[in-house]
Amino acid sequence: MGDVSIRYRVAGDPGGQPVVLLHGLGDSGPDWNPVLNGLAAAFRVFVLDLRGHGDSDRPGDYSFELMRDDVLGFLDAVPLERVALVGHSMGAVVAVLVAQAAPDRVTHLVLEDATVPRPGDLHRPPLAAPDEPTPFDFAVINAIRAQLTDPDPSWWEGTDAVKTPTLIVDGASSHDRQAFLAQSAARMPDARLVTITAGHYVHRDQPAGFLDAVVPFLRQRSAASR
Repeated sequence: MGDVSIRYRVAGDPGGQPVVLLHGLGDSGPDWNPVLNGLAAAFRVFVLDLRGHGDSDRPGDYSFELMRDDVLGFLDAVPLERVALVGHSMGAVVAVLVAQAAPDRVTHLVLEDATVPRPGDLHRPPLAAPDEPTPFDFAVINAIRAQLTDPDPSWWEGTDAVKTPTLIVDGASSHDRQAFLAQSAARMPDARLVTITAGHYVHRDQPAGFLDAVVPFLRQRSAASR
Protein backbone atom coordinates (compact mmCIF):
# COMPACT_ATOMS: atom_id res chain seq x y z
CA MET A 1 0.00 0.00 0.00
CA GLY A 2 3.00 2.29 0.39
CA ASP A 3 1.89 5.81 1.29
CA VAL A 4 -1.76 5.10 0.41
CA SER A 5 -4.11 4.14 3.22
CA ILE A 6 -6.69 1.52 2.24
CA ARG A 7 -9.83 1.33 4.38
CA TYR A 8 -11.43 -2.05 4.95
CA ARG A 9 -13.88 -3.83 7.20
CA VAL A 10 -14.05 -7.45 8.28
CA ALA A 11 -16.96 -9.82 8.82
CA GLY A 12 -17.37 -13.51 9.53
CA ASP A 13 -15.58 -16.23 11.47
CA PRO A 14 -11.96 -15.25 12.27
CA GLY A 15 -10.95 -18.82 11.48
CA GLY A 16 -12.78 -18.96 8.17
CA GLN A 17 -11.36 -19.06 4.65
CA PRO A 18 -10.34 -15.45 3.82
CA VAL A 19 -12.27 -13.82 0.98
CA VAL A 20 -11.47 -10.30 -0.26
CA LEU A 21 -14.17 -8.26 -2.02
CA LEU A 22 -13.17 -5.69 -4.66
CA HIS A 23 -15.84 -3.24 -5.83
CA GLY A 24 -16.45 -1.59 -9.18
CA LEU A 25 -15.59 1.86 -10.49
CA GLY A 26 -17.32 4.64 -8.57
CA ASP A 27 -18.55 2.25 -5.88
CA SER A 28 -17.09 1.35 -2.48
CA GLY A 29 -17.16 -1.44 0.09
CA PRO A 30 -20.80 -0.97 1.15
CA ASP A 31 -21.87 -1.85 -2.40
CA TRP A 32 -21.36 -5.48 -1.30
CA ASN A 33 -23.91 -5.20 1.52
CA PRO A 34 -26.62 -7.22 -0.29
CA VAL A 35 -24.38 -10.33 -0.18
CA LEU A 36 -22.10 -9.59 2.77
CA ASN A 37 -24.06 -11.50 5.40
CA GLY A 38 -24.39 -14.51 3.14
CA LEU A 39 -20.65 -14.58 2.47
CA ALA A 40 -19.73 -13.86 6.09
CA ALA A 41 -21.81 -16.83 7.23
CA ALA A 42 -19.39 -19.09 5.39
CA PHE A 43 -16.08 -17.20 5.19
CA ARG A 44 -13.88 -14.53 6.78
CA VAL A 45 -14.67 -11.57 4.52
CA PHE A 46 -12.50 -8.49 3.97
CA VAL A 47 -14.27 -5.62 2.19
CA LEU A 48 -11.92 -3.05 0.68
CA ASP A 49 -12.38 0.52 -0.51
CA LEU A 50 -9.98 0.77 -3.42
CA ARG A 51 -7.86 3.92 -3.76
CA GLY A 52 -9.89 6.97 -4.65
CA HIS A 53 -13.08 5.38 -3.37
CA GLY A 54 -15.00 5.31 -0.10
CA ASP A 55 -12.86 6.09 2.93
CA SER A 56 -9.52 5.14 1.35
CA ASP A 57 -6.96 7.76 0.37
CA ARG A 58 -7.41 9.84 -2.77
CA PRO A 59 -3.85 10.40 -3.99
CA GLY A 60 -4.86 11.60 -7.48
CA ASP A 61 -2.79 8.87 -9.15
CA TYR A 62 -4.87 5.96 -10.41
CA SER A 63 -4.42 2.85 -12.51
CA PHE A 64 -5.30 -0.82 -12.47
CA GLU A 65 -1.66 -1.60 -11.67
CA LEU A 66 -1.64 0.70 -8.65
CA MET A 67 -4.83 -0.90 -7.36
CA ARG A 68 -3.28 -4.33 -7.88
CA ASP A 69 -0.27 -3.26 -5.85
CA ASP A 70 -2.54 -1.81 -3.15
CA VAL A 71 -4.28 -5.18 -2.80
CA LEU A 72 -0.97 -7.00 -2.54
CA GLY A 73 0.19 -4.46 0.04
CA PHE A 74 -3.02 -5.01 1.98
CA LEU A 75 -2.43 -8.78 2.02
CA ASP A 76 1.08 -8.20 3.36
CA ALA A 77 -0.06 -5.72 5.99
CA VAL A 78 -2.93 -7.73 7.53
CA PRO A 79 -1.22 -10.25 6.93
CA LEU A 80 -3.02 -12.77 4.72
CA GLU A 81 -0.95 -15.39 2.96
CA ARG A 82 -3.57 -16.74 0.53
CA VAL A 83 -7.07 -15.46 -0.21
CA ALA A 84 -9.99 -15.79 -2.56
CA LEU A 85 -10.65 -12.64 -4.57
CA VAL A 86 -14.19 -11.66 -5.56
CA GLY A 87 -14.26 -8.70 -7.92
CA HIS A 88 -17.03 -6.78 -9.64
CA SER A 89 -16.35 -4.85 -12.86
CA MET A 90 -13.18 -2.77 -12.18
CA GLY A 91 -12.55 -4.98 -9.15
CA ALA A 92 -12.62 -8.07 -11.38
CA VAL A 93 -9.84 -6.61 -13.52
CA VAL A 94 -7.80 -5.85 -10.40
CA ALA A 95 -8.39 -9.41 -9.15
CA VAL A 96 -7.04 -10.95 -12.36
CA LEU A 97 -3.98 -8.71 -12.27
CA VAL A 98 -3.28 -9.80 -8.69
CA ALA A 99 -3.56 -13.44 -9.74
CA GLN A 100 -1.20 -12.84 -12.65
CA ALA A 101 1.36 -11.04 -10.48
CA ALA A 102 1.18 -13.33 -7.44
CA PRO A 103 -0.54 -16.63 -8.30
CA ASP A 104 0.63 -18.19 -5.03
CA ARG A 105 -1.42 -15.62 -3.06
CA VAL A 106 -4.80 -16.33 -4.70
CA THR A 107 -6.75 -19.51 -4.01
CA HIS A 108 -9.77 -18.69 -6.20
CA LEU A 109 -11.15 -15.94 -8.40
CA VAL A 110 -14.78 -14.86 -8.77
CA LEU A 111 -15.16 -12.35 -11.59
CA GLU A 112 -18.54 -10.62 -11.78
CA ASP A 113 -19.54 -9.50 -15.28
CA ALA A 114 -15.98 -8.50 -16.22
CA THR A 115 -12.42 -9.62 -16.70
CA VAL A 116 -9.29 -7.96 -18.10
CA PRO A 117 -10.03 -5.93 -21.24
CA ARG A 118 -8.79 -6.97 -24.65
CA PRO A 119 -7.10 -4.33 -26.85
CA GLY A 120 -9.46 -2.82 -29.40
CA ASP A 121 -12.66 -4.04 -27.77
CA LEU A 122 -13.72 -1.02 -25.73
CA HIS A 123 -13.89 2.72 -26.35
CA ARG A 124 -14.39 4.73 -23.19
CA PRO A 125 -13.85 8.45 -23.95
CA PRO A 126 -13.18 10.76 -21.02
CA LEU A 127 -16.15 12.21 -19.16
CA ALA A 128 -16.62 15.78 -18.04
CA ALA A 129 -16.50 16.26 -14.29
CA PRO A 130 -19.97 16.74 -12.80
CA ASP A 131 -20.98 20.01 -11.20
CA GLU A 132 -21.83 18.30 -7.92
CA PRO A 133 -19.26 16.58 -5.67
CA THR A 134 -18.98 12.81 -6.04
CA PRO A 135 -18.49 10.27 -3.24
CA PHE A 136 -15.20 9.26 -4.89
CA ASP A 137 -12.30 11.08 -6.53
CA PHE A 138 -13.61 11.82 -10.01
CA ALA A 139 -10.05 11.63 -11.39
CA VAL A 140 -10.23 7.85 -10.99
CA ILE A 141 -13.05 7.64 -13.54
CA ASN A 142 -11.12 8.88 -16.55
CA ALA A 143 -7.89 7.18 -15.52
CA ILE A 144 -9.64 3.80 -15.53
CA ARG A 145 -11.66 4.56 -18.67
CA ALA A 146 -8.42 5.38 -20.50
CA GLN A 147 -6.96 1.99 -19.57
CA LEU A 148 -10.13 0.20 -20.66
CA THR A 149 -9.80 1.92 -24.04
CA ASP A 150 -6.07 1.20 -24.38
CA PRO A 151 -5.21 -1.71 -22.08
CA ASP A 152 -1.84 -3.37 -21.69
CA PRO A 153 -1.97 -6.28 -24.19
CA SER A 154 -0.16 -8.53 -21.70
CA TRP A 155 -3.23 -8.58 -19.45
CA TRP A 156 -5.37 -10.41 -22.00
CA GLU A 157 -2.49 -12.46 -23.38
CA GLY A 158 -1.69 -13.64 -19.86
CA THR A 159 -5.16 -14.99 -19.11
CA ASP A 160 -4.22 -18.40 -20.53
CA ALA A 161 -1.60 -18.69 -17.77
CA VAL A 162 -4.00 -17.93 -14.89
CA LYS A 163 -4.42 -21.39 -13.37
CA THR A 164 -6.33 -20.18 -10.32
CA PRO A 165 -9.76 -21.84 -10.07
CA THR A 166 -12.07 -19.19 -11.50
CA LEU A 167 -15.81 -18.60 -11.59
CA ILE A 168 -16.97 -15.97 -14.08
CA VAL A 169 -20.45 -14.67 -13.25
CA ASP A 170 -22.13 -13.40 -16.42
CA GLY A 171 -24.99 -11.01 -15.71
CA ALA A 172 -26.26 -11.09 -19.32
CA SER A 173 -25.82 -7.33 -19.42
CA SER A 174 -25.13 -7.34 -23.19
CA HIS A 175 -24.60 -9.88 -25.98
CA ASP A 176 -21.10 -8.54 -26.69
CA ARG A 177 -20.11 -8.84 -23.03
CA GLN A 178 -21.54 -12.36 -22.83
CA ALA A 179 -19.49 -13.45 -25.84
CA PHE A 180 -16.37 -11.85 -24.40
CA LEU A 181 -16.81 -13.49 -21.00
CA ALA A 182 -17.30 -16.88 -22.67
CA GLN A 183 -14.07 -16.35 -24.62
CA SER A 184 -12.30 -15.37 -21.40
CA ALA A 185 -13.49 -18.52 -19.64
CA ALA A 186 -12.31 -20.62 -22.58
CA ARG A 187 -8.80 -19.13 -22.35
CA MET A 188 -8.36 -19.70 -18.62
CA PRO A 189 -7.21 -23.23 -17.72
CA ASP A 190 -9.52 -23.72 -14.71
CA ALA A 191 -12.46 -21.38 -15.32
CA ARG A 192 -16.16 -21.93 -15.64
CA LEU A 193 -18.96 -19.56 -16.56
CA VAL A 194 -22.35 -19.18 -14.90
CA THR A 195 -25.08 -16.89 -16.24
CA ILE A 196 -27.44 -15.09 -13.87
CA THR A 197 -29.74 -12.75 -15.76
CA ALA A 198 -29.49 -9.59 -13.70
CA GLY A 199 -27.50 -7.00 -15.64
CA HIS A 200 -24.10 -5.68 -14.63
CA TYR A 201 -24.76 -5.67 -10.86
CA VAL A 202 -25.53 -9.32 -10.20
CA HIS A 203 -24.63 -9.19 -6.51
CA ARG A 204 -26.96 -6.24 -5.96
CA ASP A 205 -29.91 -7.13 -8.18
CA GLN A 206 -29.88 -10.91 -7.76
CA PRO A 207 -28.10 -11.45 -4.43
CA ALA A 208 -29.63 -14.88 -3.78
CA GLY A 209 -28.58 -16.14 -7.19
CA PHE A 210 -25.11 -14.69 -6.73
CA LEU A 211 -24.67 -16.42 -3.39
CA ASP A 212 -26.08 -19.69 -4.73
CA ALA A 213 -23.34 -19.70 -7.38
CA VAL A 214 -20.42 -18.26 -5.43
CA VAL A 215 -20.65 -19.86 -1.98
CA PRO A 216 -20.61 -23.52 -3.18
CA PHE A 217 -17.79 -22.69 -5.60
CA LEU A 218 -15.63 -21.22 -2.83
CA ARG A 219 -16.54 -23.99 -0.37
CA GLN A 220 -15.76 -26.77 -2.82
CA ARG A 221 -12.43 -25.24 -3.80
CA SER A 222 -11.60 -24.48 -0.17
CA ALA A 223 -12.09 -28.14 0.77
CA ALA A 224 -10.08 -29.29 -2.22
CA SER A 225 -7.16 -26.99 -1.35
CA ARG A 226 -6.75 -28.24 2.21
